[in-house]
Amino acid sequence: MRMTQKNTLREIEELEDLGITLSDGTRLSARVWRPLDAGTDPVPAILEYLPYRKRDGTCARDALSHPWMAKRGYACIRVDIRGNGDSQGLMEDEYTQQELDDAVEVIHWLAAQPWCSGTIGMMGISWGGFNSLQVAAMQPEPLKSIITLCSTVDRYADDIHFKGGCLLNENLGWGATMWCFSSRAPDPALVGDAWREMWLERLRAQPFLPETWLQHQTRDAFWQHGSICEDFSAVKTPTLAISGWGDSYMNTVPHLVENLDTVVKGINGPWIHKYPHFAIPGPRIGFLQEALRWWDRWLKGVENGAEDDPDYRAYLMDGIAPETKSLFRPGRWVAEAEGATAHLPVTTLSLSDAGLGSDGPLSARVCSPLHVGMDCGEYGSFWAGPELPGDQRLDDALSVCFDSAPLPQRTDIVGAPRLRLRLRADKPQAQIAVRLNHVLPDGTSARITWGVLNLSHRDSHATPEALEPGRLYDIALDLDHIAYRVPAGHRLRVAISSSYWPMIWPAPERATLTLDSGALDLPLRPSGEADEWVFPPEDADPPWQIRTLREGTNTRRTEIDKATGHVRLIIVDDAGLVEDMAHGARSGTIAREEWVIHPDDPTSARGSCHWTAETGRGDLSLRTETRCEMWSDAEHFHLKAAIEAYENDTKIYENVKTSRIRRNML
Repeated sequence: MRMTQKNTLREIEELEDLGITLSDGTRLSARVWRPLDAGTDPVPAILEYLPYRKRDGTCARDALSHPWMAKRGYACIRVDIRGNGDSQGLMEDEYTQQELDDAVEVIHWLAAQPWCSGTIGMMGISWGGFNSLQVAAMQPEPLKSIITLCSTVDRYADDIHFKGGCLLNENLGWGATMWCFSSRAPDPALVGDAWREMWLERLRAQPFLPETWLQHQTRDAFWQHGSICEDFSAVKTPTLAISGWGDSYMNTVPHLVENLDTVVKGINGPWIHKYPHFAIPGPRIGFLQEALRWWDRWLKGVENGAEDDPDYRAYLMDGIAPETKSLFRPGRWVAEAEGATAHLPVTTLSLSDAGLGSDGPLSARVCSPLHVGMDCGEYGSFWAGPELPGDQRLDDALSVCFDSAPLPQRTDIVGAPRLRLRLRADKPQAQIAVRLNHVLPDGTSARITWGVLNLSHRDSHATPEALEPGRLYDIALDLDHIAYRVPAGHRLRVAISSSYWPMIWPAPERATLTLDSGALDLPLRPSGEADEWVFPPEDADPPWQIRTLREGTNTRRTEIDKATGHVRLIIVDDAGLVEDMAHGARSGTIAREEWVIHPDDPTSARGSCHWTAETGRGDLSLRTETRCEMWSDAEHFHLKAAIEAYENDTKIYENVKTSRIRRNML
């Protein structure tokens, strides 16, 4: 039986800048929401620990969530990590040991405060979800539970850097994001006269992270650090894990449910990379009520039965025509009492020259134009723009496709499909991309799930081996987890290509793959029409009070140069410019990306990013312009990154970095 603790709302106070001084003298800046009477009636503390600038970067979501929780008897602590926002120090990389050690210090500092009961929870989405898991694995004694959203257990295989041993272009895109975010100035109104020197120190020390990440093209110790899959047993705190099918981190939830040795519950919804009480596509859920119930159980000891909830709750999406931006996805919630999906039955469909279904000979050749994949959508949808995968028919036309007969009954796919192939390649380096699609009666093709594999990584991401041209190899490729209903009378399609641009960087040469045999293993879970679990409706505190100075927009367009044959994807995400009505600071960003390739030439691939970030207040205007680009030849990757900083339109800093990094079977 589901029980909810009745919480009497408490009057709260907000501290804009609570200083936490670490043992090395570095001052971290925290924003705090806590009950006014916490000094006489101490409360548990919930830590969210991020580089994303609490003063202007996460204000919108903070306003919805942290005051709401504080009114129900918690102190919510939003800390800028070292070298970001209003905190001192410098950041060298993501998830460094320094970052994690700082978090442990913060946890012990919070537990010792007179307004804290001594029990700590840690939560976060994306970066904050990552470090919540990683800090939990360090087992600081006051940390009693975590809530991790949109995170990963394996930093190499299931983050924004590499997938299936292929280089994700998000490696450059996300590196460009942090090149912009971490180089921005602190708020002079909080840090005082030291703000300019803090900013210049930050600019001078700013690492261009794609250069660091490309130094590690295999799963070495660099990626093992922070990957809790190295030792799942290290995480002993009760864990609530959440993600969405519109995000890139959906695999983490079942991985945690299947592998952690502690109380763990998982939820995968239809959402993009957002908290599920304000995410799209709907239906949204009462995430804050779920979180409150979780914290009440593990931080306050309330016997509310949270540990008895189903291990895994997933939103089974109805199969519909694709929408690149979706506000609501029809479907229903399914629930597994024990485990996630590993125990579900599997149906095997053979690939043959006749299609997908019965056994038969297979002799297909795959040599895709390099621009196949232009309707792949974003690796993870962050901006709530037109970022989801579109109609797959153009990409299907450039791939080798295997279609099933019309399905005799509806088919509910719940889990991670696996494609097994026997194949040969004519080059020592090659890659394969696989999409499982839903083909509607009118021919529309919707992507259900997908996966890629660098074939030199067929046996190991740590020690790849080149292919022997002409030799037959048996490979297995796991597609991403999904929960998707294909209606009766519709078809399944397996679409196979030898490239997938602009999702992954191409191999140095175009390869031809010859398929000798293949089979698709489909995890199926027949489900009814009714929800098997009902969440409370979304709730939140009033939104961030702002004055809009420039409206935000999202643009995605494809161009083909008829003279040269180059295909270009152009992305512009303008987050707008706003002014905080409480303290008067202005903030805004514009992110631009271009991805260019010639269908016949892998060395033509080029990616470029340009971010503009504005902050300021009154007559003070601060701006950074960050640019980067990447290209390659057969032997090396080439990177160039530039940063400019402006105070009232006067350039005060400029730096350009270039690098050349040898390819390692990539």
